[in-house]
Amino acid sequence: MAADPTWKPLEIGPGSAGCPADPRALVEHLRGLPDLTGLLAREKAVVFRGFHVTVDVLGDVIDQLLPDRLAYVHGNSPRTKVGRNVYTSTEYPPEFTISMHNELSYASQWPARLLFFCETAPDSGGATPVVDGEKWLESLDDEVRDAFAFGVRYRQNLHGGRGLGKSWQDTFETDDRDAVEEFLASARAEWQWQPDGRLTVAQQRPATAVHPVTGTQVWFNQADQWHAAGLGSETAAALAQVMPADELPQSVAFADGSPIPAAYVEQIRDRGLANAVDVGWHTGDVLLVDNVLVGHGRRPFTGRRRVLVAMSN
Repeated sequence: MAADPTWKPLEIGPGSAGCPADPRALVEHLRGLPDLTGLLAREKAVVFRGFHVTVDVLGDVIDQLLPDRLAYVHGNSPRTKVGRNVYTSTEYPPEFTISMHNELSYASQWPARLLFFCETAPDSGGATPVVDGEKWLESLDDEVRDAFAFGVRYRQNLHGGRGLGKSWQDTFETDDRDAVEEFLASARAEWQWQPDGRLTVAQQRPATAVHPVTGTQVWFNQADQWHAAGLGSETAAALAQVMPADELPQSVAFADGSPIPAAYVEQIRDRGLANAVDVGWHTGDVLLVDNVLVGHGRRPFTGRRRVLVAMSN
């Protein structure tokens, strides 16, 4: 079945919810929803706007939308933990675009739902683009889809406290090596501790996923974010001069270890962004997405933008 070319997130405000423009009223409205799982599977993403949610009430909102908050364990993007399994959104400089991706799609387990909360809206820009994963998959050339049929192989070099990228302590939210090894074993990953304290991790994962409720097949990997070409030709060239690909903080290849052509990576990145729908932010907005059906990213912005993120099964 072809993806809906007109898809966009459902927006729910006080008028459509039939309640006051108040965050406590939103909490009561959410408590009364009969089938949030069905709603999210059907709509793929929902924006709650006009309820003026604040940090003080955010925990109650999250409790209604995310049944079991997950820690960002094995996450590869820089974030700051600000509450009980609540984090800042990816802390990249504001002038950069963050390409489309599904959270933790490179891992053995990923969250089913993501929640974004706008604590402070930017002066300009800073939208969170969301893309229908089925549409993203359909947008790719047959040659690219066929090349990824057997999946991808991710590789991480996590330093032990000082170095480029994230440390293994930050990545796994522990300094206990035994706990890290237990996690990686359960994830069917390969790993090796290096003499200088680094941890090298390799994982083979599929390139697509099938939604457990709808049966929809979607593009579901982070090849374009783990590949140097996804950063742009100038940055990729600079990295190649500094260190070989297998020593980068993260890299990716086809499942058999063969290199992924830069042109494939650029097509994946560009078509994901081209097919995305921008969710612009107002302070107090909440966005809930199905993390399998929908990919997300970030547009450049000016001013002080603060968006918090939580996730659950």
